[in-house]
Amino acid sequence: MNRLIDLARHLPTPDPAPTVAYTPIRLPLPDRPALELRLTAPVAGRDLPIVLFSHGHGPSNYIPSKDGYAPLVQFWAERGLAVIQPTHASSRLGGLGPDRPGAPFYWRERVAEMRAILDQLAQVERQAPAVAGRLDHDRIAVAGHSFGGHTSALLLGARLQGEDFSDPRIGAGILLAAPGRGGDDLTPDSAARFPFFDVDYTAIRTPILVVCGADDNPHFTQRGPEWHADAFTDAPGANALLTIAGVGHGLGGVAGLDAKETEAESPDALEATRRLTLAWLSRRFGIDADTWEKGRMALSGAASDLATMAEK
Repeated sequence: MNRLIDLARHLPTPDPAPTVAYTPIRLPLPDRPALELRLTAPVAGRDLPIVLFSHGHGPSNYIPSKDGYAPLVQFWAERGLAVIQPTHASSRLGGLGPDRPGAPFYWRERVAEMRAILDQLAQVERQAPAVAGRLDHDRIAVAGHSFGGHTSALLLGARLQGEDFSDPRIGAGILLAAPGRGGDDLTPDSAARFPFFDVDYTAIRTPILVVCGADDNPHFTQRGPEWHADAFTDAPGANALLTIAGVGHGLGGVAGLDAKETEAESPDALEATRRLTLAWLSRRFGIDADTWEKGRMALSGAASDLATMAEK
């Protein structure tokens, strides 16, 4: 029961069920400290689809870690998904620090960390006894917010300077407020500081949902909020674009309630983001196609002020 939402009630979603969380799960990696994870999953059920979630590089100390994004991750897990959250190398809290090659963004290491999780899913399950044997290793999606969207896009097939980082084990993806095109679309200062934003989305053929805030002001470019929708425009695999009304980069609170990343705490916008991303994942995982269709219809009717949706 959420008394703070209004229009989002018109978007159908399953009832929540109890979850279990394991943290920290530690995976050994060569020549560096262990990678720490959080796994959140339903208490009951088998063949649980897996979502790897990549956090952003925002201003908070704790949100960019395995301990952030609870409003989104908990919602998904309460409704049937197993969500794995690494503390990336770029994290201020538990990352690799400022002195190693690749600091402070560690964009390559972030991709490698996500791939390492897939390589060691059996080890993840061994450290999570209540979940062991219940994960479906053949139904895997990746999702990421902001810089986590950059990490996710590379795993989904986006090219950077012609290099392919895709992982065929990942069958779907959600990009939440992800960076748009680089190169000439960036300001000169941003192009110099963030050359890894020069991403080519045209090689992504895996199905993806792109989510943007209608009022998101990208500081890296002279373009407006539509910059964050470039993956939908460019990627052949992008089949839906969800633009949440009245909010910016924080999408109403996905990173954390009252967090610095949440520039506008909006319960209705957050709920729309949670419900529609879950509906899209459920359709991709073959769990439930009706909820996505009903949500799409609601955005054309009673919930039309919440968001707009484009499909191709």
